[in-house]
Amino acid sequence: MRIGLDVMGGDFAPVAAIDGAILAAKELVDGDKLVLIGQELVILSLLNERGCDPAIFDIVHAPDVIEMGEHPARAITRKPESSISVGFHLLKHKKIEAFASAGNSGAMVVGSIFSVNTIQGIVRPFTAAIIPQEDGSYSLLVDVGTNPDAKPDVFYQFGLIGSIYVQNVYHVEKPRVALLNIGHEEEKGNLTTQSAYHLMKDSKDFNFIGNVEGRDILHNKADVIVCDGFTGNIILKLIESFYDLMVNRNLTDSYIHRLNYENYGGTPILGINGAVVMGHGISNDIAVKNMVLLGRDVYKARIASKIKHALLNLNGGFILE
Repeated sequence: MRIGLDVMGGDFAPVAAIDGAILAAKELVDGDKLVLIGQELVILSLLNERGCDPAIFDIVHAPDVIEMGEHPARAITRKPESSISVGFHLLKHKKIEAFASAGNSGAMVVGSIFSVNTIQGIVRPFTAAIIPQEDGSYSLLVDVGTNPDAKPDVFYQFGLIGSIYVQNVYHVEKPRVALLNIGHEEEKGNLTTQSAYHLMKDSKDFNFIGNVEGRDILHNKADVIVCDGFTGNIILKLIESFYDLMVNRNLTDSYIHRLNYENYGGTPILGINGAVVMGHGISNDIAVKNMVLLGRDVYKARIASKIKHALLNLNGGFILE
């Protein structure tokens, strides 16, 4: 397979992206190839500085860059030769099978929707993040920033798609899906979470186990934790802040190390017809490497086709258009 990497995206691009690409290339198997997308002379110069043979990569020239502060929709439209836009063009026309970038996250979401498109029946695509648990396992937190406001039917889809993802990427046979709330009782929460609970509690499409609280997030109470993007983004950044605090105070151990975002590379955009991964803006070479490998894993797990199949065979009594 061919994995596209936006070399120009991220706070430390293009250096971190090139260094990460070199690391990722060492872990890709025969038949997998990394496609570097960005300013060709810059890419070649950095590869030569590192004594790396450019022939191990394919290079696609993209002269423009979508900056972090640019309006996503306008930037995608007005900069068709940016590294993000070119990456999505390649993905749309099947010149690459997966695309990864640590650049403008809004542009990555917009590009996903307008290039490979949302899967029919999905209300809103979303991002998800892996949260390491204290016992060595992992949970998937959805959403982590794409949909700050989400309605109950969208929460239902978060649970369904999150369950499919965990089954196929992390090989959990029957993922436990929970709703993040301010208490375990069914009647807890605001009107949105109460309504979402009632939609999810009788689901035959996934294994719903009820509510979990904030204090449960790191204690393996669920394999998929569903919340809106506003809440999920706050949780994710709080965990990142907690990790930095522990490291700065020299209070680290094997578990604290697992909280380091570098280990996971990025978050997949789920609910679209393709494999797209967004990296953290501050991604270093290790994070970029893992972002590339995550893109490979999402594609090889055929997540998009499995979501389509699940939507066609919903047992919950409705399909959401």
